[in-house]
Amino acid sequence: MNREKKISKQRDRRAKRIRKRVRGDATRPRLSVRRSHKHIYAQLIDDETGRTLCSASSRILCGEYGGTKEHAKQVGADIADKAQGLEIKKVRFDRGHYRFHGRVQALADAAREKGLEF
Repeated sequence: MNREKKISKQRDRRAKRIRKRVRGDATRPRLSVRRSHKHIYAQLIDDETGRTLCSASSRILCGEYGGTKEHAKQVGADIADKAQGLEIKKVRFDRGHYRFHGRVQALADAAREKGLEF
């Protein structure tokens, strides 16, 4: 098995392990984070109805390149503001297959500072 397939399988296993424990509903939606090389994205998802309640991304907020911790903090603050506009105070954090450090942690910390609880 080549290295890329092995890494892909490990990522899938990690994501499934997290997802089976983290389910969002209308009162406490799932805050899902996706990270690419250039940008970071966040969504509030109600898994019962399969709807995305709101989203934020560094692509919209920062333009050409949004792959730094500072941009992640902006996205975290933006998603928290949008959640408060929908009267959502508590969420479940879904980091996917990403480790909780770097940009993912910066997004989470900024969302917590703005008043989201998870």
